[in-house]
Amino acid sequence: MSKIELNQSRDYGMIRVAAAVNWGSVADVQLNVEQIMLQVRNAIDQNVQLVVLPEMAVTGYTCADLLGADLLLDAAEQALKKIADTFATCDIVIVVGAPLRQQSRLYNSAVVMQRGHMWAVPKTYLPNYKEFYEKRWFSAASADLRDGAITVAGQDIPFGTDLLFDLCKACIAVEVCEDLWVPVAPSSLAAVNGANVLVNLSASNELVGKHDYLIDLIRHQSNHCIAAYVYASAGFGESSTDLVFAGNCIIAENGTILRQGERFKAAQQMVVADIDIEALENERRINGSFADCRLRNLRSYRHVTLAFTGLDYRCLSLERYLRRLPFVPDEVSRRDTRCEEIANIQTEGLMRRLYHTQCKSLVVGISGGLDSTLALMIAVRAFDRMGLDRKGIFGITMPGFGTTGRTLTNALELMRALGITVKEIGIADAVAAHLADIEHDMATHDTTYENAQARERTQILMDFANKMGGMVLGTGDLSELALGWATYNGDHMSMYNVNGSIPKTLAKHLVLWFASKFETTTPQSLTIHETLLDVLHTPISPELTPADDKGQIKQKTEDIIGPYELHDYFLYHMLRHGYSPAKIHFLACRTFGDTYDSDTILKWLRVFCRRFFSQQFKRSCLPDGPKVGSVSLSPRGDWRMPSDATAALWLDNLNSL
Repeated sequence: MSKIELNQSRDYGMIRVAAAVNWGSVADVQLNVEQIMLQVRNAIDQNVQLVVLPEMAVTGYTCADLLGADLLLDAAEQALKKIADTFATCDIVIVVGAPLRQQSRLYNSAVVMQRGHMWAVPKTYLPNYKEFYEKRWFSAASADLRDGAITVAGQDIPFGTDLLFDLCKACIAVEVCEDLWVPVAPSSLAAVNGANVLVNLSASNELVGKHDYLIDLIRHQSNHCIAAYVYASAGFGESSTDLVFAGNCIIAENGTILRQGERFKAAQQMVVADIDIEALENERRINGSFADCRLRNLRSYRHVTLAFTGLDYRCLSLERYLRRLPFVPDEVSRRDTRCEEIANIQTEGLMRRLYHTQCKSLVVGISGGLDSTLALMIAVRAFDRMGLDRKGIFGITMPGFGTTGRTLTNALELMRALGITVKEIGIADAVAAHLADIEHDMATHDTTYENAQARERTQILMDFANKMGGMVLGTGDLSELALGWATYNGDHMSMYNVNGSIPKTLAKHLVLWFASKFETTTPQSLTIHETLLDVLHTPISPELTPADDKGQIKQKTEDIIGPYELHDYFLYHMLRHGYSPAKIHFLACRTFGDTYDSDTILKWLRVFCRRFFSQQFKRSCLPDGPKVGSVSLSPRGDWRMPSDATAALWLDNLNSL
């Protein structure tokens, strides 16, 4: 049987959009058109496929009673024709604002152009309060305009609020300024009916505090519509009489501002961003409520199929910010706030379990490594909040064949400084006896040798918890669960795991955040602070094979299965966005190109795909634990996958690169 051809689109499910502000002058149509065309050419030079310009950009928004002059309106129509004709051989989609006449009515309209063709969408909601009085000149879009047409420069073109524009996987809806500010925006209805790129042509003046509200509005609209939002608003040339226009160029995607221009710039400007349509559509499929909302708000739309030539992003720089650590906020202030929120989620989950079970004691295996340190800090936090004696936390460190002096010292010093009950139980003799019982050569440091130690530690923790009438707190993290880097029925098992939704890259920042909470003015606090920092700088290792000749950790996890910063990146984009391995590889190369070459990324991505599929059986029987972020592998929550599913399709996708 021949293999299925897996063709990865060279555009990786993305389109390039721009929000632009032209240099303009009120009622100077010739100047405005020249500047609009300059911006369109600028967009073409940057491989933009959709460019959005401001409301009434052709004439100027503040023309006021001049809009009653046919001279101005005729010039506007001819200007639109000139723009359309000039770019008739180009695939770029242009959206620009202009006044259009129909049956003794004037409409504030967005005109969409491509390859010499035009379509027009009228403004639905006309502001007529405070500094706005649009109803003096314009008519609002109404139901009788659906399936309509309008004449522009002698050419009949489709006209109405029921127009959607299909640009390959992108479906574009157009609204004008005030349409965004009403309780139920036209773009909201368009979104639930399929539009995933929403554009707004605006002429919104500046007021103190208004800009912050605008940003929140755009972010929120893109978020709850699960769409991109492209916003272009009038700038310097529009400022006249009592109003000042600062020129806003904003592009958002699913609640995130991708690009934002500079306000109060006395020049034309443009911002460009690559919109990930694939990510948006995957999010919509996952979100069942979005589909339910569509069923309650079905509308009839005319779909216009636009010419589309996909970009080859392999040859382009990506106009999109790529986060190396997608689980960790970039801004330090936001990171601290996020760490506190996460710690609160972990703490409250543990508190509820302790309260429900009436446990007054908690047993934690402390290795001196990252994950057990984080679990211990959460345990102490929970006991403090519940008013329980920290001595009810039994920290047990269990040195084995690979335990180094560094990790053992850190484990003991941290437990003592935190004031919990400290126990040290060596496992070497017990494991040696067990290996002898099953006739395993102690010199063979294989999986049996390693897992025997992990299971011995788990047995000690479970039995000690039974003895104390307590429960075992798990320490394994999300990254280890994704890779199956845990011993089945060993460290894989506990009675409650506070780290199950915490990826390794985030665990590091949480421990760093805890370290920052301890003042260094007392010996006890200083010990906690310094120990936490040393834990962060200790190589990640299960310490199941003997140390090197200098007593240093020899078995380093990231040397064996790959860097966690890569695996967390793979995990996030595979589960959060449903990306193919080929797309993940493309993005990872752009994100980590200064650290890893393409072949190295490909090597570890293959490891990730193989292990993610082969290790599902471990995730199918996980202990309870609090969900923290948008990516979770709990078999009772976000991730349900057969244990025998094959990775063949995913690996073939990588092999096609």
